[in-house]
Amino acid sequence: MLMFITHPSDRYSIAEEVQMVLEGGCKWIQLRIKDISDEEFRQTALEIIPLCKENEAFLVFDDRVELAMEMGVHGVHLGKNDMNPLQARETMGAEAIIGVTANTADDILRLKGWDVDYVGLGPFRYTTTKKNLSPLLGPDGYREVVNKVREADIPLPIVAIGGITLEDIPEIMATGVNGVAVSGSIINAPNPVKYTRQLIETLNSTKKQ
Repeated sequence: MLMFITHPSDRYSIAEEVQMVLEGGCKWIQLRIKDISDEEFRQTALEIIPLCKENEAFLVFDDRVELAMEMGVHGVHLGKNDMNPLQARETMGAEAIIGVTANTADDILRLKGWDVDYVGLGPFRYTTTKKNLSPLLGPDGYREVVNKVREADIPLPIVAIGGITLEDIPEIMATGVNGVAVSGSIINAPNPVKYTRQLIETLNSTKKQ
């Protein structure tokens, strides 16, 4: 399971980023653009919604619950300072995809019994967008969190996030997480389409081991 998280860059527009990862086979996009107005966000979303529909890919917005409902996308990803997931579920309905951010096992244990669909757990390593906000997990941290969560009988899919590269995937997936979210390493790759394909191939091969 690969999620691509958009990130403004000097090389590509957001729509170009999304087009490339879709061409590479990614089926799950998170539109994340901080510090812009709803109208600016809406204009970017209007560019990528047709691309996601054409490629039968899921599209979630980072926060912006009302805008996600207005534009009919699949759901939202909620950070710790965003709308409460329970309120988002009540607002968006049963069919919406709702993901939440977590940094520790306790963050996920608090979600037991909540109607959320996945957890983005990180950071694996520091990135330009998440620098020094939370302790790094690394492979050992992921393994410890996954074990605690599963022992508590919480089956929520866990997606690793935070500076992940192609080379990290076998070690990360061996910890028991269900997928990875990638942003910068795709955008900065010499060939983002090819890199996306390699990420998916590596994820698929680790599942079979």
